[in-house]
Amino acid sequence: MASILLIEDDQRIRQSLTTRLAERGHDVEATARAMDGVQRAVEGRVDVVVLDLGLPDVDGADALQMIRAVSDVPVIVATARDDQNEIVRIFDAGADDYVIKPYSTDHLEARIRALLRRAASPEEIAAIVVGELTIDIEAHDASLAGTQLELSAKEFELLAYLAERPGKMISKRELLAAVWRQPYGGADKTVDVHLSWLRKKLGETAAEPRFIQTRRGIGVKLVDPES
Repeated sequence: MASILLIEDDQRIRQSLTTRLAERGHDVEATARAMDGVQRAVEGRVDVVVLDLGLPDVDGADALQMIRAVSDVPVIVATARDDQNEIVRIFDAGADDYVIKPYSTDHLEARIRALLRRAASPEEIAAIVVGELTIDIEAHDASLAGTQLELSAKEFELLAYLAERPGKMISKRELLAAVWRQPYGGADKTVDVHLSWLRKKLGETAAEPRFIQTRRGIGVKLVDPES
């Protein structure tokens, strides 16, 4: 289980998350103030930081920059701020993930697991499992209900990127930057075509989606159809 530092000034959220994550076996430290959190984060005793932005002493974005100046500990920004420009700014400042309130403990824990998988050394990385879908990053293999999927390099990379962020809505801009190495944007059609091919191999369609869920103008996410 993970050692989690929660920097959150809302007492109800802080207490609820601390209790629920601890019940699942995690070691949770929690604080309401940014500077206390920064100090604990840079001491190197935590596996992942969950950081709110609206903090009473220092804005969370500034706290993130302080942490990044001295530590590469994974940071999930969890906030009510949902402006797309703000989200891009926070990622540029060094956030590893971004969760918009309200969110469930299950959702947050899934993000934490994904971050820790990415932070692990190669020999520690396990296969990613989403329902009947299994993705082995190191072996570059994917299977559905035990049957290996025949994927192109880009199809696999797209699937793996989504699977590492289960339940997270990913914008096409982010996918173009991460999968196609086009940080300044590109043709959305490129993403659409590959999603269509990937859907076909997963046995679904845009009209009847199972694993791949899209929302017009927002993005795409990978989900467990049974959850």
